[in-house]
Amino acid sequence: MNFEVTPGMRRLGSSVLGMQAIVVALITPVAIKIQGVPVPVAVTVGIGLAVLCVVAAGLLKRPVGYLLGSLVQVLAIATGFLVPMMFFLGAIFAALWITAIFVARRVEGVTSR
Repeated sequence: MNFEVTPGMRRLGSSVLGMQAIVVALITPVAIKIQGVPVPVAVTVGIGLAVLCVVAAGLLKRPVGYLLGSLVQVLAIATGFLVPMMFFLGAIFAALWITAIFVARRVEGVTSR
């Protein structure tokens, strides 16, 4: 299977991951104050996932970045076990992630002909 990374995929993917990094970092105080999650757990999950988003965005020049970005989507949905609203927000970001990849590939495939 050939997975060619295009400039549009990098732009859209990094936009999604950048916005997602902000959202998942902001679940930290929500998890602590509203959900009563212990501080070390909330900080590790929230900030750790935000850092993982940034790392994945930085690796989008290579196919491994898209694997890591996809893992981020699964982990973001899983944070719903700490903050239930993240089931919904994680699903939205996963849909944006998938859309970003397919739309960029389709648009760049049409314009490159």
